[in-house]
Formats: sequence, structure tokens, C-alpha cells
Amino acid sequence: MRRTFLVVTLVLAVAAVASGQTKFSGKAQCGKSDPMVAVPVGDAPGHALMLSHAKCTWSEGELNGMKMESGDDSISSEARGNSAADRGYSVVSVAGGDKAFVRFEGKTNMKDQKPSDGKGTWSFIGGTGKLKGIKGKGTYEGTFNAEGEPSYTVEGEYTVPAPAAKAPAKK
Repeated sequence: MRRTFLVVTLVLAVAAVASGQTKFSGKAQCGKSDPMVAVPVGDAPGHALMLSHAKCTWSEGELNGMKMESGDDSISSEARGNSAADRGYSVVSVAGGDKAFVRFEGKTNMKDQKPSDGKGTWSFIGGTGKLKGIKGKGTYEGTFNAEGEPSYTVEGEYTVPAPAAKAPAKK
């Protein structure tokens, strides 16, 4: 019994190392949403559906050894009273021009009908170049300044498949 436990533990440890999970953290500052479209639902005060787009700049964070530079976030939200349920996508550009594609969802809290803070989860859904095949997930937290511009801190882990070996050139 003890030996079986040791073998299972060893197999799981080797699998975790073989998976090549890379820890990740970063910080981004986003501009005010442009455009921002809000449509009141009409059934209760403060209930609205919203679509927005924001451009972000990454001050910290690397993916596969490349500095994260910018992001384009497209967001749909449903606001009810003092919070909004958010879902969206981000296209993150890294030094060299490769991109990572991210899906996220979370909650934004409101104070005096303005966003104050929020948090949620994200996952990589693809990428280009050296980020092709990226997989991973994590969490984010953010705060908003008086102008409605958010700052986010993200954490998580990811894997990127090893590049395929090139076939030898034919002579």
C-alpha cells in the first residue's frame, strides 16, 4: 500500500514537471472605454446591457520570454445596481508582434454609478507565432481611477507547445 502511494505520488510529480506549466504575472493600465454603449433594459433602475472596447498598456509581464506590450479588450456587461457581470476577449501583443488571445469573465463593483473595482478569471484560447497553441488560465483583479480607467494585476500559469522540428532540406 505504501509503495503504491509512493509510485502514484512520483508519477504525479513527474507529470507536473513534464506539463511545463510556467507561472505568470503582469500589470496593465487601460484607457477609458471607447466606444462604450449602454442600453437600459427598463425593468429596474440601473439594469443595463453594455458593450465596450478599451486599449491597454502592459507595464509588467512576459509570455514565452517576450515582453507584453499592449492589449485590445472587447467587453460585454450586464449591470444591475452596484455590480456588473463582465465577459470578454483580449488580444495581447508581445514584443516582436506575436499575439495571445484571452477570454475572461468576472464582476465589476460600482460606487456612485461608476466602476470602482473588479475581479475575475481568464484563460488563453490561442496565439500566433511563438505563442501558437498557448494554453493556460488565471485570475485578475483591478481598480478604476476617477476617470473610469482600470489598472489590472493578473496571475496564472500557461504552457506553450515546443516548436515543431524542421524537416531537413532536400538536396
